[in-house]
Amino acid sequence: MDNRSEVREFLVSRRAKLTPDRAGLPAAGNRRVPGLRRSEVAALAGVSVEYYAKLERGAIAGASSSVLEAIAAALRLDETERAHLLDLARAADGVPASGRPRRRGVKPGPARPSLQWALEAITDGVAFVRDAHQDLLATNALGRAFYSPLIGAGGRTPNLARFQFLDPAARDFYPDWEVFAQMCVAIMRAEAGRDPHDRGLQDLVGELSTRSETFRTLWGAHDVRTHGTGTKRFRHPVVGELTLAYEELAVTAEPGQVLMIYSAEPGSPSAERLRLLDSWAADHPATVTHH
Repeated sequence: MDNRSEVREFLVSRRAKLTPDRAGLPAAGNRRVPGLRRSEVAALAGVSVEYYAKLERGAIAGASSSVLEAIAAALRLDETERAHLLDLARAADGVPASGRPRRRGVKPGPARPSLQWALEAITDGVAFVRDAHQDLLATNALGRAFYSPLIGAGGRTPNLARFQFLDPAARDFYPDWEVFAQMCVAIMRAEAGRDPHDRGLQDLVGELSTRSETFRTLWGAHDVRTHGTGTKRFRHPVVGELTLAYEELAVTAEPGQVLMIYSAEPGSPSAERLRLLDSWAADHPATVTHH
C-alpha cells in the first residue's frame, strides 16, 4: 500500500465529509464540491494553505505531532480516525507499527494450548480469537457451532472478511449485511494504517478488491473504526435470529490478535437460542468441525 496515496485519499475523503456547519464556518458562497476547502482546513488548523496542500498531497513525513493534532481537530476526526492519521504519519517516518517489528507474510499457527483452554472455559457465550487479517484462529465449542456456516468442513483457515464478501451464505447469516460489510472494511483500513508493510493484509485486500465490487467501493471510502463493544444481529441456520452483545479484548501476548466474546442478555430469547445451539452442537459433534 502506497503511503502517500493513503494519506492523500484519507485527508481528501475526511475533508469532503466535513460540512461548513459542522466545522463552525459560514456556508455562504457557491461550493462546487462537498465539504470544506483546503484553505478552510488550513485556517482551522493554523497552518498555511501551501503547507496543508503539501500534506494533502501525501507528503506527511516529518510533520510534527502538534501539526497532526491540529489537522485532526480541524477535520473533526474521531479517536479512531485520529489514530489512523498518526499511524500513517509514523509509517511515512519509517516507525514500525506500535513499536512492533514489522512482520511479513506471517502464517497463522495453531492457538497456544493455554489460549484454547481459556476459550473453552467460556461456556455461555461465543468466544473466538481473530488476527488483523480477519482470520478466525481459535474458537470455543459454542463458537464452532455458531460459526459453522463459515468454518464449513475445515481446510483453509476461516476468514471473516472472505466469508463476508465472497460467500453467499453471509447475507443470510448477517441480516444487517451492509452494516457488517462497512464495519469489516473500516476495521481492516485501520489495521492497514497501523502496519502498511503487512504483506498478508495487502494480499487479502487485493483479492477482495478483485472479487467484490462492494469491498472495492468501501475500501475506497477510507473509513476507519475500531470494534470495541456493541450489539449485532445474526440469523443462524439452526436456531434462527440472535441479538448478541459483543466485547473485544486485546490478546496482549500476541500483538494484533483480539479475543471477541458474543453474549446474550440473560433471560432473553437469544439466550435461550444460544442454549439450544449448544445442545444441538452436543448432539451433532460430526457437524461442527473442531478448529
